[in-house]
Amino acid sequence: MSLNDELTAVQRCLDDLVRSVVRLEQRVGSRDLEIRRVRTDADHLRESVALLRESAPPERPRPVMVPIPDAPYDSSLWADAEDEGLGSRDRRAP
Repeated sequence: MSLNDELTAVQRCLDDLVRSVVRLEQRVGSRDLEIRRVRTDADHLRESVALLRESAPPERPRPVMVPIPDAPYDSSLWADAEDEGLGSRDRRAP
């Protein structure tokens, strides 16, 4: 998973947390100190993730994979090539 994917997953979880806190706040009431702390902590987490996303390095594109076939290569591709260190085929090696 890329860093951007991880940050998106964290953001989704935090969004779920904020929705749950809102529902809980409706049941308990917003006057309780504990629920206000939880709401404030969730808001701080969302801000921190947003800052982390802004400071994250840009994603590098993934290299393109080039498939290499298992079939033998056409020998005419190397018709004029020399074997490294051995010279050409029609001459003797030194």
